[in-house]
Amino acid sequence: MGLRYAFVGAIHELPVPARWLSLSKPRGKRQEARGESPVVVGAIHELPVPPRWLSLSKRVPVGPVWWYDLRMATHALVFALMALAVGQTPEAGIAARYPGDRGIARDARVLLHEDFESGSMADVTRRWTAVSNEGGRALELVSGGPGSASAGRCLRATATLGSNTGGHLYKRLPREVDTLYARFYVRFAADAPYIHHFVHIGGYRPATDWPQGGAGERPAGDERITVGIEPHGVGGAYPAPGVWTFYAYWHEMKISADGKYWGNAMRPARPALVPKDRWQCVEVMLKLNSSPDAADGELALWLDGKQAYHIRKGTPIGPWTGLGFDTRPDGKPFDGFRWRTSSDLKLNFFWLLHYVTESAAQQNNVANPARVNRVWFDDIVVATEYIGPRRTP
Repeated sequence: MGLRYAFVGAIHELPVPARWLSLSKPRGKRQEARGESPVVVGAIHELPVPPRWLSLSKRVPVGPVWWYDLRMATHALVFALMALAVGQTPEAGIAARYPGDRGIARDARVLLHEDFESGSMADVTRRWTAVSNEGGRALELVSGGPGSASAGRCLRATATLGSNTGGHLYKRLPREVDTLYARFYVRFAADAPYIHHFVHIGGYRPATDWPQGGAGERPAGDERITVGIEPHGVGGAYPAPGVWTFYAYWHEMKISADGKYWGNAMRPARPALVPKDRWQCVEVMLKLNSSPDAADGELALWLDGKQAYHIRKGTPIGPWTGLGFDTRPDGKPFDGFRWRTSSDLKLNFFWLLHYVTESAAQQNNVANPARVNRVWFDDIVVATEYIGPRRTP
């Protein structure tokens, strides 16, 4: 690990970060004329694959760099990088630089950090812009967290049907951005029932110190965009709490059968089940379109550091209705997200939400739902670049 490999060969649109490749002048105009990939000379920097993955015929040490046989090196490189790209995130992320997330709040790319380790519940709420904690019973600081039962403190959110609908912490971010990453750890109870709504990110114009309403209404393209990452039961098709689903409001959303605009749900045809009784690292990315006319917005989801969903222009999708759409290999290319019609609308909030109503059970054909619904949160980071899982100290 951490070795530097030099190579000579062809590059075939490899899905790797640009920083891994340092290429010199392309060679072989005749290859280009025949429609082949040009041959390049360069180096692979900090290639994050074990040396045993590279089965090479010969190697010649030249200082700190090894030069490998052309054909074998090229083929091994392609297969190693393809294997690395499947279901994994090539970037280490911001958190990799800060073991235990210590000091991560000082990183210029970080807009919010909350680990619930400092102060009382009252102190925690003062660090957020708006709070819903009816009777002080919906949100509580308790022992525990990712890793072990003795891993400091975390936040427990409790919704009790007939008494409250859960609670939330809302943060107006210190600056507005065009791309936002939000990472949090979550654990659902072993007997977790279905919920109504969950964690959201997005933008209001103008920005507000509280979460806005607008359920059932399509926002204007210069007014509002919200995206939730939520467990959905899909009419009881999946066991509670459900499968990870994007739930979005924006100006190009589709109308529902009842004539209203309810959030459009987006997930793969084979979505990821939400686990129970264990901590999971969840990270969502929302990228706004670069200009009002461009449809180059994106959505992505990582679970425990592995990319699970990525929706952008060209992603094959099934039929798109007022319920949303799913991504599927045999679908039609997605036209892309044109999230906004004005570049003045930017991303400016993070909303840690646990919202539970009886309709969540009804929508999933549950006649007698559990009265108590608990979930635990910890280690929240919101930033302008990929964050990644918390690094063990």
